[in-house]
Amino acid sequence: MATIEVKVPDIGEFRDVEVIEVLVKPGDRVEVEQSLITVESDKASMEIPSSSAGVVKALKVKLGDKVSQGSTVLELDADAGQTAAAAPATAASASVAAPPAQATAAPAQAALKAPAVTPQPVPARPGPPAASLMGNDAEAVVVKAHASPSVRRFARELGVDLSRVRGSGPKQRILHDDVRAWVKDVVAQAGAPAAGTAPATGGAALGLLAWPQVDFAKFGPIESRPLARIRRISAANLHRNWVMIPHVTNHEEADITALEALRVQLNRENEKQGIKVTMLAFLIKACVAALQRFAEFNASLDGESLVLKRYWHIGFAADTPAGLVVPVIRDADRKGVLELARESAELAAKAREGKLAPSEMQGGTFTITSLGGIGGTSFTPIINAPEVAILGVSRSTMRPVWDGAAFQPRLMLPLSLSYDHRVIDGAAAARFSVYLARLLADFRRAVL
Repeated sequence: MATIEVKVPDIGEFRDVEVIEVLVKPGDRVEVEQSLITVESDKASMEIPSSSAGVVKALKVKLGDKVSQGSTVLELDADAGQTAAAAPATAASASVAAPPAQATAAPAQAALKAPAVTPQPVPARPGPPAASLMGNDAEAVVVKAHASPSVRRFARELGVDLSRVRGSGPKQRILHDDVRAWVKDVVAQAGAPAAGTAPATGGAALGLLAWPQVDFAKFGPIESRPLARIRRISAANLHRNWVMIPHVTNHEEADITALEALRVQLNRENEKQGIKVTMLAFLIKACVAALQRFAEFNASLDGESLVLKRYWHIGFAADTPAGLVVPVIRDADRKGVLELARESAELAAKAREGKLAPSEMQGGTFTITSLGGIGGTSFTPIINAPEVAILGVSRSTMRPVWDGAAFQPRLMLPLSLSYDHRVIDGAAAARFSVYLARLLADFRRAVL
């Protein structure tokens, strides 16, 4: 057997990502593409696979280490004929910096205004003394918190000083549940505030109430099922986006009767090439045209400046067994409908198989999320920060529409545009939605 080094392959733009799980140990046998470690940045979590089959001779990383492309993961006594060629990293999960369309209303509960409290030390959770959620009311405790980037971000959103939280993970690693429990203990120890107390202000000082603790089993049979990794990681992003972005949703309908006929015709003509045109491809093309006309929708806030992007990378929510992820089609303005249909189908298939690379989920400027294959008449999609708008699409229905002389059967597509009210006002959102609906009603306008 030859001893080879298995290294971290190309993982996109990520550098110095933290090892949060080591999935093998010396003496274990691994196969090609078997996951060796899990790494996590503030945007995504992914498993690093083995490029060869063999027996683990020595581990070169441990929990908490930082790795980048080319870092050695382990030494492997490789089987005969195996090479050390790097295999592509498999993205096990991603930050849904993209907000799923099916997101629950739980983040809204966290955003409820609650009276400010002055927390007291919490003897029930030993560790550094608790001062306040922001850690500004007491002398700082110099403790290096052992936590992943996503936990650190979650703590910042809640205004929790991690040096005051005791971790329950391996080697006292701080987990999301530890942060939640710390907030709960602090609020519980503080007791109910006096009536008339002014509510806390600011995204990081919401004065959160303790999460209700209920013994569900006393009411009937229950089953406890752990959340999938993607849902756990996306929770903090959804929470942040819902609480910190002032969402407003504009609803519009588009007459897609002619467009649907064109879609059916294109599929008939391209059947032998294996290309299946979906409504998503037309939506992407139409959205690009609308974004080029209304530049503030293809932008991001940067402090007191608005960054207008001169590229059009469109993300779309893909439903997978583990939850929603958002692949991104780059330079959608340079691609035709058939190419957009092919690329979106390929990315959706990779998403379902858990094989999206991190680079395939980055750089989006606008997101489309569709419930068209399921149902519904409208909804409020959560904006995918740092984007400023997202388009939700519901199921089209045939309805009688008055044409000035008689009612005609028309296929109507509901559109739900959520936008960041700090950047976009209601009039601009209405103009965007109306223009987009016109493009979909007469797709010839999209090439003008």
